[in-house]
Amino acid sequence: MMNEKPKRYVFLLVPGFSPLGMTCAQEALALANRFMRDREYYDWLLLSENGQPVRAWNGVQVMVDDALCELRRDDTLIVCAGVAASEGASKPILNWLRRECRKGIDYGGLSSGAYILAMAGLLDGKRATTHWEYVSAMTELFPDVEVHDGIYQVDGRVFTCAGSASSMDLMLDRIHSDYGAELATWVADQMVYSAPRADSHAQRVSLAGRMGVRNSKLLLAIEIMRNNLEDPLPPSEVARVVGMSTRQLERLFSKYMGTSPKKYYLGLRLEKARNLLSQTDMSLMDICVLCGFRAPSHFSKTYRKAYGVAPSRDTGGSNLLFPGRE
Repeated sequence: MMNEKPKRYVFLLVPGFSPLGMTCAQEALALANRFMRDREYYDWLLLSENGQPVRAWNGVQVMVDDALCELRRDDTLIVCAGVAASEGASKPILNWLRRECRKGIDYGGLSSGAYILAMAGLLDGKRATTHWEYVSAMTELFPDVEVHDGIYQVDGRVFTCAGSASSMDLMLDRIHSDYGAELATWVADQMVYSAPRADSHAQRVSLAGRMGVRNSKLLLAIEIMRNNLEDPLPPSEVARVVGMSTRQLERLFSKYMGTSPKKYYLGLRLEKARNLLSQTDMSLMDICVLCGFRAPSHFSKTYRKAYGVAPSRDTGGSNLLFPGRE
């Protein structure tokens, strides 16, 4: 038992990755190695596309051990990404991922690393999660992936998580699977993480907690709006489903949200549009439709008023504009 070789985790760092998520994951492995003086449970390797240091989203550069090398069949691969994942997912990276993952290794992604795995076709037919900012993009672009909004998901040999602090929860689950509850609990104690979360734990603070309200009808109205962004319902229909008059709904939003139902609903649709613009290469026309805007001119005008920039100028370098416009 003491001579068993350590399990090796390989971290692929994609430009713009989240250093918090990567560090949380790697730290869990490092702490496991302190459990017994004569036993090393894990070792790890950091990779980049070309073997050069990788810049995280916050500007920090991280040294790596190698370029896209050949992996062992017993390796576990983790794709670490963050902002602008699609830009960092170069053709060499996608091809390497497809080739190496065909070996039957365990593999997964932290934060938008799941998005990159989906781009490579490695999440088709799988349950997966990603950072909440990428959920809309994953859902729209990869219909063969069963996207959940929990903090992490494990589907056979494939695992994904929302990144940041949820990387600790995922890695504690993997340590538990690799070596049992005693080691996982000891690592959690070392991390001063007294309440590891289950995979189904929500990524964000609940609507009630975030808004500081407990009005059930208001929360139901907001949930209805969130579930109907592509085909927005008129306020009168939202009010009917909630079980009140349109005037009562308006008073409720004015009291707790400081705005009208119509303006709040519009804000949700614009938020989704901005996420799709920043996280995908979808055309503005497609985004316009998916966010419930039937006229491109109305979408552009409304977006510019909300964010101070035209959607065609807020795409992170994409030139997929409305045909014949700007």
